[in-house]
Amino acid sequence: MISKDCGSHSHSRRKLIRRIIWSIIIILFIIFLTILLIWAILQPSKPRFILQDATVYAFNVSGNPPNLLTSNFQVTLSSRNPNDKIGVYYDRLEVYAAYQNQQITYRTSIPPTYQGHKEVNIWSPFVYGTSVPIAPFTGVSLDGDQENGAIRLDIRADGRVRWKVGAFITGKYHLYVRCQAFINFANKAAAGVIVGDNAVKYTYAQGCSVSV
Repeated sequence: MISKDCGSHSHSRRKLIRRIIWSIIIILFIIFLTILLIWAILQPSKPRFILQDATVYAFNVSGNPPNLLTSNFQVTLSSRNPNDKIGVYYDRLEVYAAYQNQQITYRTSIPPTYQGHKEVNIWSPFVYGTSVPIAPFTGVSLDGDQENGAIRLDIRADGRVRWKVGAFITGKYHLYVRCQAFINFANKAAAGVIVGDNAVKYTYAQGCSVSV
């Protein structure tokens, strides 16, 4: 009699555990499906970035062969959230300059910020580097472009973003921003505005490629 009672109790307990597990699975599925439907209805759009300007304070390739770069820029980036029901958390955003896909400055961090619906944020960080080592073939090409009077650089921003829909906040997504900047050394006065000793401000106001 005792062994029958124990067996019946054990069987009932297993049934209860299975019911609890299935209830949890169903609840999680409903939550996931609800989030998916909301996401599909809202159709979130990625932020839109514009490179407004770049001020060049220093740009010098040195070494024999040329393999060191000292540079100092101040760039102005604007970001617009095109969504009217979704906010954007910029948890991390680092800005730097690249040439031929090689990073040529240190990374400058933008403070974490929240971007509301249809909101615009403007950042003006300095990106710079002192005697930054670059690949020898890159140094030769960079030095040659400067002597020829024009250099095409990429101003890049890499970071992590989260989306906010009502009270729901998603996980982190990787953000990649690529902006082209054309630096004219041949005729600084015609290409930009001289703002100080050997400092030239170039205005672009052009869109950047953004991927999330």
